[in-house]
Amino acid sequence: MKRLFTAATVALLTTFGAGAAQAAEGAAIPDHEFSFEGIFGTFDRAAAQRGLQVYNQVCASCHSLKYVAFRTLGDLGYEPEQVEALAAQYQVTDGPNDQGEMYQREAKASDAFPSPFPNDAAARAANGGALPPDLSVITQARPNGPDYLHALLTGYEEAPADADLPPGQYWNTAFPGHQIAMPPPLSEGIVEYQDGTEATVSQMAHDVTVFLHWAAEPHMEARKRGGIGVVLFLLIFTGMLYAVKRKVWRDLH
Repeated sequence: MKRLFTAATVALLTTFGAGAAQAAEGAAIPDHEFSFEGIFGTFDRAAAQRGLQVYNQVCASCHSLKYVAFRTLGDLGYEPEQVEALAAQYQVTDGPNDQGEMYQREAKASDAFPSPFPNDAAARAANGGALPPDLSVITQARPNGPDYLHALLTGYEEAPADADLPPGQYWNTAFPGHQIAMPPPLSEGIVEYQDGTEATVSQMAHDVTVFLHWAAEPHMEARKRGGIGVVLFLLIFTGMLYAVKRKVWRDLH
């Protein structure tokens, strides 16, 4: 099922780029619950692994993750052999060889997720003139990015009868103005999860959002642990200073 959508999936660029220039007029962005929210939040590894499967089978046909190296997938619980196997599913350009020519080879763990297109011009030609964005930091592209991405992926509906929807546009309740060029990327059962989880649209949207947010913030958990440690240190240090201050002034009086 890999490389399912070779047709234009152009609207993520518009969604996170040009869409930001508009106010979210009538856009419905519900608050979706994610395990990584809050000061003590952590990534759900099982959800992130399922999200990687959604990315591989649905998103990778048009979108790269050029800032994400395969080796970092070990942080999601994959063994080195599994990382190598996942990387080997992709072809990357390397070289030049002894003849001075570039060539294709299987990706290695040290490689980053490659673009499905050789260059931007080819990407635009395959997607109706629009350039599908890299997804490495897509959840950071606007405020409440994870909520927005989940709402976008689940927000496709039939257009109202009075809507003037141009050809090639789709109705999305989360998109500013509601008219979006990207066809619905998810449908029930389009992915067969390896862990047996039911692949509903909402579940797949949740999982791929978790994976893409991990891709955008792989060190989030360490950052939160560091922040908590600093706060605890400052509280203890403040308490010690207060105790010293009381003792010093008590002795003076």
